[in-house]
Parts: sequence; C-alpha cells; structure tokens
Amino acid sequence: MTIHAARPAPTLSTAVDGERMTVAIGGGWTIHASHEMEGLVTGLKSGTPVFITIDLSGVTHLDTAGAWLIHRLQGDFEFKGSRVELTGLSDKFRSLVGEIESHHPPAWKPRVRRRSIVGLLEATGRQMAEIGNDIVAVCHIVGSLAVVLSGILINPRRLRGISVAVQFDRSCIGAVPIVALMSFLIGGIISQQGGFYLRTFGADLYVVDLAGVLVLREIGVLLTAIMVAGRSGSAFTAELGSMKMREEMDALHVIGLRVTEVLILPRLLALMIALPILAFIADLAALFGSGLVTWAYLEIPPQIFMQRLNEAVTLQTLWVGLLKAPFMAMIIALIACVEGLKVSGSSESLGLHTTLSVVKAIFMVIVVDGMFAIFFASIGV
Repeated sequence: MTIHAARPAPTLSTAVDGERMTVAIGGGWTIHASHEMEGLVTGLKSGTPVFITIDLSGVTHLDTAGAWLIHRLQGDFEFKGSRVELTGLSDKFRSLVGEIESHHPPAWKPRVRRRSIVGLLEATGRQMAEIGNDIVAVCHIVGSLAVVLSGILINPRRLRGISVAVQFDRSCIGAVPIVALMSFLIGGIISQQGGFYLRTFGADLYVVDLAGVLVLREIGVLLTAIMVAGRSGSAFTAELGSMKMREEMDALHVIGLRVTEVLILPRLLALMIALPILAFIADLAALFGSGLVTWAYLEIPPQIFMQRLNEAVTLQTLWVGLLKAPFMAMIIALIACVEGLKVSGSSESLGLHTTLSVVKAIFMVIVVDGMFAIFFASIGV
C-alpha cells in the first residue's frame, strides 16, 4: 500500500505599500486544488496599483493548471495597466512557467462571410474539384470491381453468395411493404388528379392511359429508386463508415482480403437484383391503387379499366421502365460505397457522408432517368 504525502493547501496573500503591491503565492498550486485556487484568484481585491510583484518563493508544488492560473492572474493585472514582475520562482518551475507564457490561445474572430463574385467563383471551383474527386473515387471502385469480377469468372467459388443473399434480404424483401404502400398511394393520387381535370373535357376514361404509361415508364421505377437510395443507400454508407471508424477495413487488409470483394460487390449485386423486382412490385401496387380510385372516384369499373389498360400499354412499356432499374441500382450502390469509404474517425463525419450519399444518389438517379428518357425518345420507343 502506497501512502502519498498530503500536498499543502494553496495560499495567496497581498501587501500594499502606496503604489506597489506584493502578491505572495505559496503552497501547492496543482489541479487537485483547482477549486481553492480559483476562489483565491477570483476573490483577490487589487485595486489599481502601478507596480505589482508576484512572489512565488513559497510555492512548493506546481503543475500546468497552477502555472496557467498564475499566468492568467498576471495577465489580468497587466490588462488593468499595472506593471507586473515575477520573483522567487525556483529553477524546477521556471521551465513550466516559461512554456505557459510562450503558448497563447489564438484570439477568436467571428467569421464574416462576404458575398462577392470572387467568393462565388471560389465556391464553384471547390465544388467542381470535389465532383472530380468523387468521379475518380467511383472510377477506382469500378476498376477494382472489374478485377474482382474477372477473378470470380475464373473461380466462381470466390463469389460470396451468402453475403449477396443477406444484402438482398435487407434491400429487397425488407423494403417491399414501404415500396408497395407508397406506390399504391402515388397511383391513386395520379388517377384522382388526372380524372379531376380530364373530366371537364369528358375524357375521364383516358386517365387509365395516363396512369398506365406514367407508372410503367417513369413513376414506378423512379419512385422506387428514390426510396431505395434513402433506405438502402444510407444503410450502406453507415455500415461501411462504421466499419472504417472501427478500423475493421484495416483488419481485412491485414488478413489479405479485398474490401471490394468482401463488402462492396455483395451489396452492388444484391441491389442490382433487388431494384428491378421492387420496381415491378411498385408498378403492380400503383396500378392497383389507380384502379381502385378510378372505380370509386370516376365510376370506371375494373373490367373497363383492365380493358383500357391493355389497349394503352404493351409489354414494351413495362420493359422500358424495368430496364432502367439495374443502372439506377448500380449508381446508388457506387455512390453509397464511395461516401462510406470517405468517412473519417468521427460521428459527425459519418452523419455528413450518410446525408451526402442520399442526396447525391437521388440527384444522379433523376439525371439517369432523364438520360434514358432522351435515349428512348431518340430511338422511337
């Protein structure tokens, strides 16, 4: 059992002689007596003497906390216009006090943002540089995936089927209820709004054409991709970011495993399989909601709805929508994985990149949908 000697309590006394005041500091000025030291310094009534001598000859114990408090006391005196002199400082404490005096915290200045053309150009340049870095990162992952896929084609047993199945269960099966519900509501809203305006022209039957073509070509797959980006894309980013924060990816490198093969490829394949299935389910749910609304709101019976739908859409209409799904899934997965790998060691960084993953994925999904629309229009589909 070790017995530590009790440190003497800190003391502070003053003596005033005309325009000169002596402040005698003694005892143990350490972090263990911080409350007492703060009370002594705060309760000191100095007035406005011209010359102040701080006598440290009585100090027996001193650490960084005590030295900083003494330095603060000296600074307060000097701020009031007094000339301060330190005396009686022993050699063993001189270096510590000197280090405290040589390190001053930077003065806080409020950051004022000025709007200017130069600032706008600078912000634009930074954004373009960040976009370029994201493109390079995506290309790096695509190249790594190409290498991994070539190895899997040579040796198919390297494909982690269980990981793909687990990610498919999370991305597809778990998302079916929310995708079906949202699509059902959207289909009903399209029919209600379309029927409300078409009825004024006596063309309420054409709401079936409107709902069928719009759902199968655009709304079904686009709405599904947006929900998957918010649901699965954010989950991918959070999972990979958490693994990077816990240095699990470094452990994979140490044992000779590729992060692309173990973590990224199963998520990419699972999402590319899941999104077309979810888009097809969304199409069915939206058409079902559209049929119910036209029956209840426009008094179009289900038989007429199905007959008109069969005339308005073809199998090609369905395939135009489903063809976009794998490409959208690939973009969502790549962006989510890139943002996950960019996470640093703080929870703030994890939240930031998770948000960026969802925003970037939704933006790119809409851009890709527009590109497909232009492509299909140019070939007459």
